[in-house]
Amino acid sequence: METRAIILAAGRGSRMGDATASKPKCLNTLAGKTLLEWQLKSLNEADLNFITVVGGYRRELLQGNFKVVANERWDKTNMVASLFCAEAFSGNTIISYSDITYHPEHVKKLNASEADITITADKYWDDLWKLRFQNPLDDAETFKSDGDKLIEIGKKTNDISNIEAQYMGLIKLSAKGWDKMYDLYQSFSESKKDKMDMTTMLNELLDNGTEINVVFIEGKWCEADDYDDILAYEKELKGNTNWKHNWQ
Repeated sequence: METRAIILAAGRGSRMGDATASKPKCLNTLAGKTLLEWQLKSLNEADLNFITVVGGYRRELLQGNFKVVANERWDKTNMVASLFCAEAFSGNTIISYSDITYHPEHVKKLNASEADITITADKYWDDLWKLRFQNPLDDAETFKSDGDKLIEIGKKTNDISNIEAQYMGLIKLSAKGWDKMYDLYQSFSESKKDKMDMTTMLNELLDNGTEINVVFIEGKWCEADDYDDILAYEKELKGNTNWKHNWQ
């Protein structure tokens, strides 16, 4: 079955500050390549060549061997609205946030899942969060599973035992999974749809009784939420050749 990829790159990424004053967040450079180039490289190496980038802010700068779809309301909406700017697809869809990098093996494992909705989650999350935050629990969210089935995600906690892993911003939807997410999304009010981030969408699916599968990974990815993250990763890459979150 054919698989496409969608990269959600509509927002400005205001937490990047001046680094996104003139370009989208995904065009910031990390270890010699833009975040977008790292994503394209991993997707291509996982044999995904049908790629759509959902652009909004400065989308005219998004150029390459991919299709660009516009979220014209990018400054008023969130990730799920961006996702559904793309059309439904008869095969599988790999969805990627635009501010992450990841090893192609993660994409291959995700694409191999036979479930309708599957997410990736990192068991070694604390290594990455300790590099980024003085107290990782200031940012990390709950993640609980029953085997490979997700049962809780995205709540604040002060207890690290509530965090089995961290969701990393990669999702796979089968055609049926796409329809399940889209139909539920369409049932919400317009204001709720505009505000809907992906973690909230996953929680809505769980509350609706929809099964979400989990593929666990162990490092080899990173998230650039602000420019300090990029600086921290580059420093770690130079000083620690065995860094477990090196995605290259």
